[in-house]
Amino acid sequence: MTHAAHSGTAGATPAPLFTVLIPARMASSRLPDKPLADIAGQPMVVRVARRAAQSAAARVVVAADDARILQACADHGVEAILTRADHASGSDRLAQACTDLGLDGDDIVVNVQGDEPLMDPALINAVAALLPARPEASMGTAAHTIASLADYTNPNVVKVVLDARGLAHYFSRAPIPFARDLPDTAWWQGAAQAAAPGVASLAGFTPLRHVGIYSYRARFLRQFPSLAPAPTEAVEALEQLRALWHGHPIAVHLAAAAPGPGVDTPEDLERVRRLFG
Repeated sequence: MTHAAHSGTAGATPAPLFTVLIPARMASSRLPDKPLADIAGQPMVVRVARRAAQSAAARVVVAADDARILQACADHGVEAILTRADHASGSDRLAQACTDLGLDGDDIVVNVQGDEPLMDPALINAVAALLPARPEASMGTAAHTIASLADYTNPNVVKVVLDARGLAHYFSRAPIPFARDLPDTAWWQGAAQAAAPGVASLAGFTPLRHVGIYSYRARFLRQFPSLAPAPTEAVEALEQLRALWHGHPIAVHLAAAAPGPGVDTPEDLERVRRLFG
């Protein structure tokens, strides 16, 4: 499945040429055979690929670990390749896909998760555009403002703090940045922020939820699996911390809103099916 790169509105910076890779594996503890889960008559991985094809990607490829996924993609005209079944992570799978597809050097790859059938194509474009604009960064990703205290304190909602350059300072499952003088409050909202010490410096400053979409240069993606896992990565169970640990900057696109919900559980699947119904 391919889609010609385009520039959007007149006068806009042309979208960079990039490839979307979608890692897909059959094993899922919470939702067995997840890539093949039916969503309004199509397997989920096909829904994801067709959504990604609405972006400016020059190519959309599913990196699968099972011949059944390859067959489902072939049945719906989606390009897919078979990767090893024993990869420890999605990044390892994508590194093999880069080699198998002949991608190298400065080629840009966007990793769209195989359980994101509602991923915004415009967000894919924005994350792809980060690396040409930020040559110092090895990776790109996205985040959006957290709206509620419940999300801020939820360990399943990954937070990211940026530095002055818009690069990722740290990712965590903990509520960061933590307001020492205003614990257990939505300190960034209204009256709470007005009561915060040094309020002038907090104007417009909010906690950010990380969105699990990534862009890489193929050269770095091929290198990433060989980097030693980071202690912070092991503690937080967040693979992107490996890049920061080894000094590889991550540029972050600030999205106006959250993308559509992903699918991790049977309940998530039913929710998404209703949206397609």
